[in-house]
Amino acid sequence: MHNLIQNICNQFNIYGNITRIKTFTSGHINSTYLIDVSEQDSLKQFVLQRINHNVFKNPDNVMDNISNVTNHIKQQIRSKGEHSSRRVLRFYPTNNGKYYYEDNNGYYWRIYKYVNNSITFDNTENLKVLEETGKAFGEFQLLLDKYPIKDLHIIIPHFHNTVNRYKIFRDTISNNPVNRAQNVQTEIKEFLLLEDLATKMYKMQKNNELPLRVTHNDTKCNNVLFDKNTNNHLCVIDLDTVMPGLIGFDFGDAIRFAANTCKEDETNLEMVKLDLEKFEAFTRGFLSEVGSHLTPKELETLSLGAITMSIECGLRFLTDYIDGDNYFKISYEDHNLDRACCQLALAQDMIKNYYQMQQIVENCIKEYNIN
Repeated sequence: MHNLIQNICNQFNIYGNITRIKTFTSGHINSTYLIDVSEQDSLKQFVLQRINHNVFKNPDNVMDNISNVTNHIKQQIRSKGEHSSRRVLRFYPTNNGKYYYEDNNGYYWRIYKYVNNSITFDNTENLKVLEETGKAFGEFQLLLDKYPIKDLHIIIPHFHNTVNRYKIFRDTISNNPVNRAQNVQTEIKEFLLLEDLATKMYKMQKNNELPLRVTHNDTKCNNVLFDKNTNNHLCVIDLDTVMPGLIGFDFGDAIRFAANTCKEDETNLEMVKLDLEKFEAFTRGFLSEVGSHLTPKELETLSLGAITMSIECGLRFLTDYIDGDNYFKISYEDHNLDRACCQLALAQDMIKNYYQMQQIVENCIKEYNIN
């Protein structure tokens, strides 16, 4: 392993003696390592990742998006007279100018500079951290506000196309490959009742009522780096799914993940609620950064984005359950069904609290003088 990684580092013009290789275990898609390199009496640290080619079929497009977006963010930060070293990831090109290396086994690798004195949170009860998470993703949007989305590759087609998600759902029910559909008729009916709500924002975008923007598409709390001493946000990471999308979906997916009172596979559905304090903390942070750059329709549909992402996620879990658990990793037989029911309960609680959610958004709009 040491020799393999040494050779890979050399491909990125990173030489020196590798003194430590630490495996990160928190990621679910890519294999990630922290590398210590000793060179001329100095110690440098890098993050080396093997890109999951089963998920990301075209590393050229993935890394083209990432390199262009991170370079744009760096330029925006520097144009304000600020230092960018801890505010955006710095990826290294190989000898041939590409931002990835293909080894002899057909695996794809990339490397970026480790951000010193940084920390991540898988999830948190700390409202300051949640507000900083909102600031991080809001700032990400703000820094990319002028980025030409036509230059972005579509990494995963139809990713948040909820109309298509419902078509796949119906097709899977009809095919019923492992004879499970008849056992989840109640859940199927509940999701079908929510179809108009879940597809509203996608249809609005198709009618040009909502603009496409550069979106992250995986806005979990653990995709933000924070300063270890202050818990202030530094930068957004895990940029594999950066592509055109709706800002309300990025906002909504963050809420779905961070403001749920339970883990996503909680079986006691009475415990599944939207934590309005967490919702407010994230919303305050998010709108303090990017609120003034959003359209009235975007502001109006932020809460709907949270509901939509919860429905979509639950729909995907239930679709996979009916299909025989072929996409999501499971720990037990009904795992995807439990996940689907949890997301359904979360969406239903959000619908009950929609007025309060909208009131929080409106209060933030007034506080930050957003027109």
